[in-house]
Amino acid sequence: MRRVTFSMSVSLDGYIVGPDGDFNWTAPGEDVFRFWIDEIREVGVHLLGRRLYETMLYWETADRDSSLDASELEWAALWNPLPKVVFSTTLSEVQGRARLASGGLAEEIERLRAEPGEGDIAIGGATLAAEAAASGLIDEYRTMVYPVLVGGGIPFFPRGERRVDLELVETRTFSAGVVYLRHRVAR
Repeated sequence: MRRVTFSMSVSLDGYIVGPDGDFNWTAPGEDVFRFWIDEIREVGVHLLGRRLYETMLYWETADRDSSLDASELEWAALWNPLPKVVFSTTLSEVQGRARLASGGLAEEIERLRAEPGEGDIAIGGATLAAEAAASGLIDEYRTMVYPVLVGGGIPFFPRGERRVDLELVETRTFSAGVVYLRHRVAR
């Protein structure tokens, strides 16, 4: 069965964006960016909320940007053909290999798990991930922890009352004190 993963950059105090909506503190060094390239290779389909989808739209045409380096072009070449499912109540159309979700999150994940296919089902966006977490749909949490305290904003982990026990699967330290943590949900 395909795993459902949630991975994003996060501040040490647990936020994916600060109180001002800024996330410029997540600018990856070359080693972190290389890691994200390797991780996207394991993804079979990416589920996105509207805000993350709109943020990632840049990569749909990034291969035409002459200022990109080889790593960024490699990322774009992997991201563009990747199937994406966008959850939005305000968008009427999406671009590239994306499609608007036709059902609820649990139904989409169930359908994707039942389909033949390789690779993880990756969830992007805190709001969408919070919904998946509340329904017990996430199999792995992957955090790229940055050494910064932003003091508030959008939390990586949903603020619910449900306890979830995790098993540490992998850790890795990168330049500038960035630490990757991969946890599997203990079942």
